[in-house]
Amino acid sequence: ELAKRFAGNGWLSNTIGNPLSTTIALSHLIFEGTFDRFPGLKVIAAHGGGYLPSYADRSDHACLVGPKGCNPEIKLKKKPTEYLKQIWFDSLIFTPEAIRHLVAQVGSSQIVVGSDYPYPWEMAPVDHIFACTSLSDEEKADILGRTAAKLFGMSA
Repeated sequence: ELAKRFAGNGWLSNTIGNPLSTTIALSHLIFEGTFDRFPGLKVIAAHGGGYLPSYADRSDHACLVGPKGCNPEIKLKKKPTEYLKQIWFDSLIFTPEAIRHLVAQVGSSQIVVGSDYPYPWEMAPVDHIFACTSLSDEEKADILGRTAAKLFGMSA
Protein backbone atom coordinates (compact mmCIF):
# COMPACT_ATOMS: atom_id res chain seq x y z
CA GLU A 1 0.00 0.00 0.00
CA LEU A 2 1.25 3.48 -0.88
CA ALA A 3 0.71 4.92 2.61
CA LYS A 4 3.16 2.34 4.01
CA ARG A 5 5.75 3.32 1.43
CA PHE A 6 5.47 6.95 2.53
CA ALA A 7 5.66 6.05 6.25
CA GLY A 8 8.68 7.06 8.29
CA ASN A 9 10.76 10.15 8.72
CA GLY A 10 10.82 13.02 6.22
CA TRP A 11 7.11 13.67 5.63
CA LEU A 12 7.47 11.63 2.44
CA SER A 13 3.81 11.88 1.50
CA ASN A 14 4.46 15.58 0.90
CA THR A 15 8.18 15.63 0.14
CA ILE A 16 8.03 13.08 -2.68
CA GLY A 17 4.35 12.09 -2.78
CA ASN A 18 2.90 15.38 -3.97
CA PRO A 19 5.46 15.84 -6.80
CA LEU A 20 4.90 12.19 -7.74
CA SER A 21 1.13 12.75 -7.95
CA THR A 22 1.73 15.74 -10.22
CA THR A 23 4.04 13.64 -12.40
CA ILE A 24 1.47 10.88 -12.69
CA ALA A 25 -1.37 13.27 -13.54
CA LEU A 26 0.64 15.05 -16.25
CA SER A 27 1.84 11.75 -17.70
CA HIS A 28 -1.75 10.52 -17.96
CA LEU A 29 -2.77 13.73 -19.74
CA ILE A 30 0.06 13.24 -22.23
CA PHE A 31 -0.14 9.49 -22.83
CA GLU A 32 -3.93 9.32 -22.95
CA GLY A 33 -3.91 11.88 -25.77
CA THR A 34 -5.75 14.57 -23.81
CA PHE A 35 -3.57 17.39 -25.16
CA ASP A 36 -4.21 16.18 -28.73
CA ARG A 37 -7.97 16.06 -28.18
CA PHE A 38 -8.01 19.44 -26.41
CA PRO A 39 -5.16 21.51 -27.89
CA GLY A 40 -6.41 24.68 -26.16
CA LEU A 41 -6.39 23.07 -22.72
CA LYS A 42 -4.46 25.15 -20.20
CA VAL A 43 -2.86 23.20 -17.36
CA ILE A 44 -0.72 24.71 -14.62
CA ALA A 45 1.25 22.00 -12.87
CA ALA A 46 2.05 22.35 -9.20
CA HIS A 47 5.38 21.31 -7.70
CA GLY A 48 7.26 22.51 -10.78
CA GLY A 49 5.66 19.67 -12.72
CA GLY A 50 6.88 17.11 -10.23
CA TYR A 51 9.53 14.81 -11.62
CA LEU A 52 8.28 14.99 -15.21
CA PRO A 53 10.46 17.89 -16.43
CA SER A 54 13.58 16.19 -15.10
CA TYR A 55 12.74 12.78 -16.51
CA ALA A 56 10.63 13.72 -19.54
CA ASP A 57 13.07 12.16 -21.98
CA ARG A 58 12.20 8.73 -20.55
CA SER A 59 8.64 9.35 -21.76
CA ASP A 60 9.83 9.57 -25.36
CA HIS A 61 11.18 6.03 -25.12
CA ALA A 62 8.37 4.37 -23.15
CA CYS A 63 6.21 3.10 -26.01
CA LEU A 64 9.21 2.37 -28.22
CA VAL A 65 10.87 -0.01 -25.79
CA GLY A 66 7.77 -1.16 -23.88
CA PRO A 67 4.95 -1.34 -26.44
CA LYS A 68 3.02 -3.87 -24.34
CA GLY A 69 2.52 -1.12 -21.76
CA CYS A 70 1.08 1.28 -24.33
CA ASN A 71 -2.34 1.33 -25.96
CA PRO A 72 -1.88 0.92 -29.74
CA GLU A 73 -5.18 2.72 -30.33
CA ILE A 74 -3.79 5.95 -28.85
CA LYS A 75 -1.56 7.58 -31.44
CA LEU A 76 0.08 10.72 -30.10
CA LYS A 77 0.59 13.50 -32.64
CA LYS A 78 4.07 14.27 -31.28
CA LYS A 79 6.72 13.04 -28.89
CA PRO A 80 5.66 13.11 -25.23
CA THR A 81 8.34 15.71 -24.37
CA GLU A 82 6.85 18.11 -26.91
CA TYR A 83 3.66 18.34 -24.84
CA LEU A 84 5.63 20.11 -22.10
CA LYS A 85 5.26 23.26 -24.24
CA GLN A 86 1.49 23.00 -23.66
CA ILE A 87 1.85 22.92 -19.87
CA TRP A 88 2.68 25.72 -17.44
CA PHE A 89 4.68 24.93 -14.33
CA ASP A 90 4.73 26.69 -10.99
CA SER A 91 8.03 27.83 -9.51
CA LEU A 92 7.62 26.15 -6.13
CA ILE A 93 10.89 24.27 -6.44
CA PHE A 94 12.95 26.19 -3.87
CA THR A 95 16.38 26.95 -5.34
CA PRO A 96 17.95 29.02 -8.14
CA GLU A 97 19.45 25.81 -9.56
CA ALA A 98 16.04 24.15 -9.65
CA ILE A 99 14.62 27.15 -11.52
CA ARG A 100 17.58 27.10 -13.93
CA HIS A 101 16.99 23.41 -14.60
CA LEU A 102 13.23 23.80 -15.08
CA VAL A 103 13.84 26.65 -17.54
CA ALA A 104 16.33 24.45 -19.42
CA GLN A 105 13.71 21.71 -19.67
CA VAL A 106 10.52 23.65 -20.47
CA GLY A 107 11.51 27.26 -21.20
CA SER A 108 10.98 30.33 -19.06
CA SER A 109 7.76 31.13 -20.95
CA GLN A 110 6.10 28.10 -19.33
CA ILE A 111 6.80 29.00 -15.69
CA VAL A 112 4.61 31.00 -13.32
CA VAL A 113 5.31 31.95 -9.74
CA GLY A 114 4.02 29.50 -7.18
CA SER A 115 3.67 29.36 -3.44
CA ASP A 116 1.90 27.21 -0.92
CA TYR A 117 0.28 30.18 0.76
CA PRO A 118 -1.19 30.09 3.38
CA TYR A 119 0.91 27.04 4.29
CA PRO A 120 4.44 27.79 5.48
CA TRP A 121 6.11 25.44 3.01
CA GLU A 122 8.00 28.20 1.18
CA MET A 123 8.36 31.40 3.18
CA ALA A 124 10.00 33.45 0.41
CA PRO A 125 8.55 32.09 -2.86
CA VAL A 126 10.25 34.64 -5.12
CA ASP A 127 13.75 34.81 -3.64
CA HIS A 128 15.08 31.86 -5.64
CA ILE A 129 13.77 33.42 -8.84
CA PHE A 130 15.52 36.73 -8.13
CA ALA A 131 18.69 34.80 -7.19
CA CYS A 132 18.75 32.76 -10.41
CA THR A 133 21.66 34.32 -12.31
CA SER A 134 20.90 32.39 -15.50
CA LEU A 135 17.60 34.27 -15.95
CA SER A 136 17.39 37.69 -17.56
CA ASP A 137 15.40 40.43 -15.86
CA GLU A 138 12.74 39.98 -18.55
CA GLU A 139 12.46 36.24 -17.84
CA LYS A 140 12.20 36.93 -14.12
CA ALA A 141 9.42 39.48 -14.74
CA ASP A 142 7.60 36.94 -16.91
CA ILE A 143 7.82 34.23 -14.25
CA LEU A 144 6.82 36.64 -11.49
CA GLY A 145 3.62 37.75 -13.18
CA ARG A 146 3.54 38.54 -16.87
CA THR A 147 3.18 34.92 -17.99
CA ALA A 148 0.27 34.32 -15.60
CA ALA A 149 -1.36 37.57 -16.71
CA LYS A 150 -1.18 36.45 -20.35
CA LEU A 151 -2.37 32.96 -19.47
CA PHE A 152 -5.46 34.38 -17.76
CA GLY A 153 -6.07 37.09 -20.36
CA MET A 154 -5.20 39.94 -18.01
CA SER A 155 -2.86 42.86 -18.42
CA ALA A 156 0.29 42.72 -16.31
